Amino acid sequence: MSQPSSKPPTETMRCIESLITVFQRYAGKEGDKCTMTFKEFECFMKTELGPFVENQKDPDVLKKMMRSLDGSGPEGLTDGCLDFKEFLNLIGGLAVSCHSALISGSPHGARR
Repeated sequence: MSQPSSKPPTETMRCIESLITVFQRYAGKEGDKCTMTFKEFECFMKTELGPFVENQKDPDVLKKMMRSLDGSGPEGLTDGCLDFKEFLNLIGGLAVSCHSALISGSPHGARR
Protein backbone atom coordinates (compact mmCIF):
# COMPACT_ATOMS: atom_id res chain seq x y z
CA MET A 1 0.00 0.00 0.00
CA SER A 2 1.40 3.34 -0.90
CA GLN A 3 1.50 5.98 1.80
CA PRO A 4 0.13 9.37 0.73
CA SER A 5 1.91 11.11 3.60
CA SER A 6 4.84 10.62 5.92
CA LYS A 7 2.59 9.49 8.78
CA PRO A 8 3.16 5.91 9.90
CA PRO A 9 0.46 3.45 8.83
CA THR A 10 -2.43 2.99 11.21
CA GLU A 11 -3.13 -0.34 12.85
CA THR A 12 -6.00 -0.91 10.42
CA MET A 13 -3.77 -0.16 7.42
CA ARG A 14 -1.16 -2.60 8.75
CA CYS A 15 -3.87 -5.26 9.14
CA ILE A 16 -4.99 -4.78 5.53
CA GLU A 17 -1.39 -4.98 4.32
CA SER A 18 -0.94 -8.14 6.37
CA LEU A 19 -4.02 -9.81 4.86
CA ILE A 20 -2.80 -9.00 1.35
CA THR A 21 0.67 -10.31 2.15
CA VAL A 22 -0.66 -13.56 3.61
CA PHE A 23 -2.98 -14.16 0.66
CA GLN A 24 -0.12 -13.56 -1.79
CA ARG A 25 2.14 -15.91 0.17
CA TYR A 26 -0.17 -18.87 -0.49
CA ALA A 27 -1.92 -17.97 -3.77
CA GLY A 28 -0.36 -18.78 -7.12
CA LYS A 29 1.99 -21.57 -6.16
CA GLU A 30 0.06 -23.78 -8.59
CA GLY A 31 -0.64 -21.21 -11.27
CA ASP A 32 -2.79 -18.10 -10.99
CA LYS A 33 -1.29 -15.70 -8.46
CA CYS A 34 -4.72 -14.13 -7.89
CA THR A 35 -6.36 -17.30 -6.59
CA MET A 36 -5.83 -20.15 -4.13
CA THR A 37 -6.36 -23.73 -5.22
CA PHE A 38 -7.65 -26.22 -2.68
CA LYS A 39 -4.07 -27.39 -2.03
CA GLU A 40 -2.94 -23.79 -1.41
CA PHE A 41 -6.02 -23.15 0.77
CA GLU A 42 -5.30 -26.30 2.79
CA CYS A 43 -1.68 -25.19 3.29
CA PHE A 44 -2.85 -21.73 4.38
CA MET A 45 -5.38 -23.13 6.83
CA LYS A 46 -2.99 -25.66 8.39
CA THR A 47 -0.15 -23.14 8.65
CA GLU A 48 -1.94 -19.93 9.58
CA LEU A 49 -5.01 -21.33 11.38
CA GLY A 50 -3.67 -24.65 12.63
CA PRO A 51 -5.56 -24.74 15.95
CA PHE A 52 -8.84 -24.15 14.11
CA VAL A 53 -8.15 -27.05 11.74
CA GLU A 54 -6.91 -29.37 14.48
CA ASN A 55 -10.04 -28.85 16.60
CA GLN A 56 -12.46 -29.90 13.86
CA LYS A 57 -14.16 -33.27 14.19
CA ASP A 58 -15.10 -33.48 10.50
CA PRO A 59 -12.12 -34.60 8.41
CA ASP A 60 -13.69 -32.97 5.33
CA VAL A 61 -14.16 -29.56 6.96
CA LEU A 62 -11.64 -27.85 4.67
CA LYS A 63 -13.26 -29.25 1.53
CA LYS A 64 -16.66 -28.10 2.77
CA MET A 65 -15.31 -24.65 3.64
CA MET A 66 -13.71 -24.31 0.22
CA ARG A 67 -16.97 -25.26 -1.52
CA SER A 68 -18.89 -22.81 0.64
CA LEU A 69 -16.46 -19.95 -0.02
CA ASP A 70 -15.92 -20.63 -3.72
CA GLY A 71 -18.43 -18.65 -5.71
CA SER A 72 -19.21 -16.29 -2.88
CA GLY A 73 -17.78 -13.41 -4.88
CA PRO A 74 -19.90 -10.93 -6.86
CA GLU A 75 -20.12 -13.12 -9.97
CA GLY A 76 -21.21 -16.18 -7.96
CA LEU A 77 -19.16 -18.50 -10.15
CA THR A 78 -17.62 -21.69 -8.81
CA ASP A 79 -14.15 -22.26 -10.23
CA GLY A 80 -12.49 -24.50 -7.63
CA CYS A 81 -10.31 -21.65 -6.41
CA LEU A 82 -10.58 -18.79 -3.94
CA ASP A 83 -9.98 -15.25 -5.11
CA PHE A 84 -9.08 -12.46 -2.70
CA LYS A 85 -12.72 -11.46 -2.12
CA GLU A 86 -13.65 -15.03 -1.26
CA PHE A 87 -10.60 -15.23 1.02
CA LEU A 88 -11.80 -12.09 2.79
CA ASN A 89 -15.21 -13.71 3.33
CA LEU A 90 -13.39 -16.47 5.24
CA ILE A 91 -11.38 -14.01 7.30
CA GLY A 92 -14.46 -11.88 7.98
CA GLY A 93 -16.48 -14.90 9.08
CA LEU A 94 -13.74 -16.07 11.41
CA ALA A 95 -13.34 -12.56 12.83
CA VAL A 96 -17.09 -12.32 13.48
CA SER A 97 -17.06 -15.71 15.24
CA CYS A 98 -14.09 -14.71 17.38
CA HIS A 99 -15.70 -11.38 18.23
CA SER A 100 -18.97 -13.10 19.20
CA ALA A 101 -17.11 -15.54 21.43
CA LEU A 102 -15.21 -12.68 23.04
CA ILE A 103 -18.38 -10.73 23.72
CA SER A 104 -20.29 -13.74 25.05
CA GLY A 105 -17.43 -14.36 27.50
CA SER A 106 -17.39 -10.73 28.62
CA PRO A 107 -18.98 -9.95 31.99
CA HIS A 108 -20.79 -7.04 30.33
CA GLY A 109 -22.17 -9.12 27.43
CA ALA A 110 -22.91 -7.70 24.02
CA ARG A 111 -23.31 -3.96 23.75
CA ARG A 112 -25.48 -2.50 21.02
